[in-house]
Amino acid sequence: MGDPKRIRRKYEKTKMMWNKERIEHEHEIRDRYGLSTLKELWKATTEVEKIRRNVREVLAGRSTEETGKQIIARLSKYGIVKPGATLDDLLVVSPEAILERRLQSVVFRKGMSKSARQARQLISHGFISVNGRRINAAGYLVAKEEEDAVSYWKPINLDHNTKTGTAEPSKTVAPASGENRTEPKVE
Repeated sequence: MGDPKRIRRKYEKTKMMWNKERIEHEHEIRDRYGLSTLKELWKATTEVEKIRRNVREVLAGRSTEETGKQIIARLSKYGIVKPGATLDDLLVVSPEAILERRLQSVVFRKGMSKSARQARQLISHGFISVNGRRINAAGYLVAKEEEDAVSYWKPINLDHNTKTGTAEPSKTVAPASGENRTEPKVE
């Protein structure tokens, strides 16, 4: 059997761990986007650093122009940059641009939840679907063409009052008609 593989981190920690301004800025971003931990922000920051590193390699001539076109195509697919962007435009991409494309942010922006934290809860409990597929990962990056296909998987009442235990006059939201609600078979 052998030793199990060591799971590697998908993010890099900051070099100045105890910088007060950085900590306050990260906590403000975490609260704005409803992230559960700072690891999610660090993943987005690491992804932006990888993009910038690859763009600098292309601009320096160490990589092909085709690589640069692939990077632009991938980022424009997700709506992070415009389709006609240049490599110089990619150097100013921020982690917030990636956090805006997360399913959690899209659900909150579309008004399907009252807060970003509630959007995360709806996603993790299986109430949200994309193109008729139930998605339960809040960090799922939503492509630009999928944004209109984000909907409820099953009806839900968001006006439940937790203090009194009663529901206000119903604001039950049902999924759009004609959606495919079948789960993919696992074989």
